[in-house]
Amino acid sequence: MIRVLLVDDQPMVRAGLGLILRTQPDIQVVGECDDGADVVHTLSQCSPDLVCMDVQMPGVDGVEATRRLRAADGPPVCILTTFGDEEVLWSAVDAGAAGFELKSATPENLIEAVRTVASGGTWIDGTLLGPILDSYRQSARPTTHYETRLDALTERELDVLRLMARGASNREIAERLFLAETTVKTHVGSLFNKLGARDRAAAIVFAYDAGLVKPRG
Repeated sequence: MIRVLLVDDQPMVRAGLGLILRTQPDIQVVGECDDGADVVHTLSQCSPDLVCMDVQMPGVDGVEATRRLRAADGPPVCILTTFGDEEVLWSAVDAGAAGFELKSATPENLIEAVRTVASGGTWIDGTLLGPILDSYRQSARPTTHYETRLDALTERELDVLRLMARGASNREIAERLFLAETTVKTHVGSLFNKLGARDRAAAIVFAYDAGLVKPRG
């Protein structure tokens, strides 16, 4: 059972999200917040496996709430947004969010995003990928060329990065590559260091922008 905490300042949006998620037998909505300031406190009350977080909220917004939650070693965050603002999206990546989905997405996509992020994978809606990449190109990230950083990766690390960029969790990568999950974790940590990426989302953005994988049409 995937336990989900919904964070959005609009009651009707939370109700709609909850209605969609509760149709699934493996998903349970265990709590709601209307302010990012309450997220860390609410964790102890409902112990969610995943937080679906609105990015734009009065008071503490979704980016800052995500940063606080990750600093508290909380569960993964799937950002929900109606915006394509590059700076906001990259800020959410930088804060440690693992998923990015539009509020206008289909119920099927939302459900898939929740399952993917809860299982340890990363989900980026195709519509949001372009703005995130644009922000990545304009930001002062590691200055070495793509080729230099890719050449530093072993063939196995490249295999792991390709599957990660498709949203696979460590367990799914291990199954696909016939490796132990602990070995996959070692490869992931190594490629993070070589790419200068702080987390999965940043590594995935790099993989797309470097042309290692292509967005699905």
